[in-house]
Amino acid sequence: MTNRFWQQHSMAILSLLLFFPILLLILYGYNGAQYKKLNLPPSPFKLPIIGNLHQLGSLPHHSLRTLAEKYGPLMLIHFGSIPTLVVSTAEMAQEVLKTHDIDFASRPAFNAGNQLLYSCTDMALSPYGEYWRQVRKICVTELLSPKRVQTIGFIREEEIAIMVKEIKASCSISAVDLTEKFLTLSSSVVSRAALGKKYSEDDKGSSSFAELARDLTILLGAFCVGDLFPGFGWLDVLTGLDGRLKRNNRGLDKFFEQVIKDHRNSKTKDANDKHIDFVDILLRVQREITTGVQLSEDNIKATILDMFVAGTETTSATLEWTMTELITNPRTMVKAQEEVRRVIGRKMKVEEKDIVEMNYLKNVIKETLRLHPPAPLLIPHQSISSVTLQGYFIPPKTRVYINAWAIGRDPKLWEKPNEFLPDRFTNSPIDLKGNDFQLIPFGSGRRICPGMTFASYTMEFALANLLYWFDWEFPAGVTKENLDLSEEIGMASHKKYPLLLVPKYHFSEAV
Repeated sequence: MTNRFWQQHSMAILSLLLFFPILLLILYGYNGAQYKKLNLPPSPFKLPIIGNLHQLGSLPHHSLRTLAEKYGPLMLIHFGSIPTLVVSTAEMAQEVLKTHDIDFASRPAFNAGNQLLYSCTDMALSPYGEYWRQVRKICVTELLSPKRVQTIGFIREEEIAIMVKEIKASCSISAVDLTEKFLTLSSSVVSRAALGKKYSEDDKGSSSFAELARDLTILLGAFCVGDLFPGFGWLDVLTGLDGRLKRNNRGLDKFFEQVIKDHRNSKTKDANDKHIDFVDILLRVQREITTGVQLSEDNIKATILDMFVAGTETTSATLEWTMTELITNPRTMVKAQEEVRRVIGRKMKVEEKDIVEMNYLKNVIKETLRLHPPAPLLIPHQSISSVTLQGYFIPPKTRVYINAWAIGRDPKLWEKPNEFLPDRFTNSPIDLKGNDFQLIPFGSGRRICPGMTFASYTMEFALANLLYWFDWEFPAGVTKENLDLSEEIGMASHKKYPLLLVPKYHFSEAV
């Protein structure tokens, strides 16, 4: 059947493939003529059809900073045929995210988001409008409020205790893959908070969900031809990407259908029950219809998937980079351990309430987020209407990337910008809430990440436990000088290679 199909349709397909670049050249020339009439931001030279894609490299945030050093803090580039504004300084980020916040409050549509996140009805990728406002309100007040985050503290305690126990079993015997430990921790916390239980590969009947969840994060970052060349998404069918997206969506949809069914059939939980999970809350909101938007089951699924994607990747990546920076900066490691152990004393139990007194530990995480923001270019914004920035005309529906990584390493803002120096935040008013534009790993303005508190609690509590219970060493043959610090970009910026460290239990077994 397949061979016969290609024999019958090969000439048609070949004609389409030949027609594709010709049509793009025509459109490219037309758009170029239109743009020349406008006072657009400076742009590097672009090639026909692909625009500036050839200048991005494997680490776009690095390449874009290099280009911005030549073309300025507001730079217009083209990802294929898509005009994209790149913002590279804190001053310009404030213009976009504060002064003109409403003008840049929307999101561009992505093929993967449309297929995997139910037509981008999740909060993160949903276009600006009444639906997004209501879903965000639900997330902020019902799912991710400080009270709710504190209520599920028992989940963090139990999962971190499991991680500590597993690490202790490897003490002085073998190196521990902390990259894997952090991913397991973050996914377990999110799974229990969102769904009410863990779904791991060890659970009977749940291995498919673990596999689908991993594939989801890969597919959301996959290259889609249709995203860069609108109208040519059919090429994603030929490459097989479209089929993978549909299979993943069908698998996850079937899983969530069962989860929602189980929650509907279970005993209704009291709103103050600490075991109430995000699905319970969203189903209650759906029943009560207290907002201006009626949540469908697909909307609930999209919102829960948001929690998985954002909550797992960002938390695990930040913990991975934090321990990487600490092991390569031993004096900072010792200082952080001394603070944690002084606050905890000899009670032999780390409690979340203790974190309030650990200012240096908070500075360590803040410094990690400065050097290694999980999403170096943040989630892209899109202009709703035409805007004038610094005298430049920004057309409507222009994609906007904020290079938070470049801003965090700007020598005009930071002394010794490439060095890991948590002390720089001692007595500093700079925080992570989006008001200080030199440090915006969670974004700012209307589209700031509402999961900041959720992530911070997990990161701080996990790090406090790692520093209290263990001392850390490099594996045999590895040193500070030869540790590979290469990055890899997926849904978040991870180390390219797993972080392997040898734990030494700090206390004698008799204690």
